[in-house]
Amino acid sequence: MSDFKVTGKLEKFLDVESGTSAKGEWQKQSFIVKTKDQYNNLYCFDVFGKEKVEKLTQYNKVGDEVTVSFNVNCREYQEKYYTDLGAWRIEKGEQSDQPVGKAEELPVGNLPDPPF
Repeated sequence: MSDFKVTGKLEKFLDVESGTSAKGEWQKQSFIVKTKDQYNNLYCFDVFGKEKVEKLTQYNKVGDEVTVSFNVNCREYQEKYYTDLGAWRIEKGEQSDQPVGKAEELPVGNLPDPPF
């Protein structure tokens, strides 16, 4: 599996999603990063798990310059395919004085069942 990185400005946090699957309670939060590229410059990343969701907003603020390391995850549910950009590390740009927030790597095989 390849790891990818994107550097850009943290544009916004989406609402926290939560629910219960066959494997128990889950939380997920998405956030938007905009790069300086002319085209295809918006990325919607996810962090999964209560601890990672809490750390995301604790260490990162809208407007921060960040580098996001992520994996591309795809799963099939009822003959439809869903692709997520799963962030596992968020590093601050050099312009920020904020502490670095880090989301731990999610094992691809341990993803919960989709909430739908």
